[in-house]
Amino acid sequence: MLKIEKTATETIIKYVSNSILTSGSFEYNNVDEAGNSKLVQQLFHLPFVKKVFVSANFIAVERFKIVEWHEVQDELNQMISSYIDTYGSIFTAEEKKQKTVIQVYAESTPNPNVTKFVVNKSLTRQLIEVNRQDDFTEVPIAKELFKFDYVKELFIAENYVSIAKNEDVDWFEITTEIREFLRVYLQNESKIVTSNYKYKAIEAHEKVAKVNTKLNAVAKEIIAVLDEYIRPAVAADGGNIMFQSYNEATKTVEVILQGACSGCPSSTITLKNGIEATLKQVLPNKIEAVVAING
Repeated sequence: MLKIEKTATETIIKYVSNSILTSGSFEYNNVDEAGNSKLVQQLFHLPFVKKVFVSANFIAVERFKIVEWHEVQDELNQMISSYIDTYGSIFTAEEKKQKTVIQVYAESTPNPNVTKFVVNKSLTRQLIEVNRQDDFTEVPIAKELFKFDYVKELFIAENYVSIAKNEDVDWFEITTEIREFLRVYLQNESKIVTSNYKYKAIEAHEKVAKVNTKLNAVAKEIIAVLDEYIRPAVAADGGNIMFQSYNEATKTVEVILQGACSGCPSSTITLKNGIEATLKQVLPNKIEAVVAING
């Protein structure tokens, strides 16, 4: 394992090796700049990673303020150490031929019955929502996860799986089991969905998509605000929000909540104090109320 060292900047932490990692110094601001290192690319798949610095015998990581270091520093250490132990180098010409070292870490959400399991690789470009009542034949990962009796619903996004559990079990009893299942499942490169899977979000809202060109100006503004200001914050909590409709007469907006947001005890507060307040502020005199529909 690498040695963890704090820095003068609270959002930056260093992972120090007892051997030289590189003869140069590198700074990466996003995944696109990390073409020479699969490890750094994997780090940017973690939602809290803002910047990565590589120099001499250490890797420094700057985080966004959505987590504290004590919540993730040990798992990040394990991820970096495992990669270096496996490949012997941060930079290697052969690394694209090697399997990604899969790491999974658990992140709590405002919904006490939902935990977000973040993975250091891309899972899907779509949004996948499945519950036990659905036909999940074409979602192999759901078929396997539903073998755990306590798993109630799944929401899968770009690099995380939000899992809703039954209330008769606590997270401390099952988190490790789920993390290990996901790590092994993804390490084996098992499928998320089959080629026949039709995404529910597309199917359920294809009518909205077809009439997008007919939406009035306010509805288009609402969608833009949701995309720019609200969806990233909701995604950080393991959920998603989708525009459903806008009633011009009553100035009422209907949205669909998915993932951790669906059925969350605090979703009403989030809706009123967060989503509704933001829309009213950005679009003054155009919004009276926001109504949520659980996905």
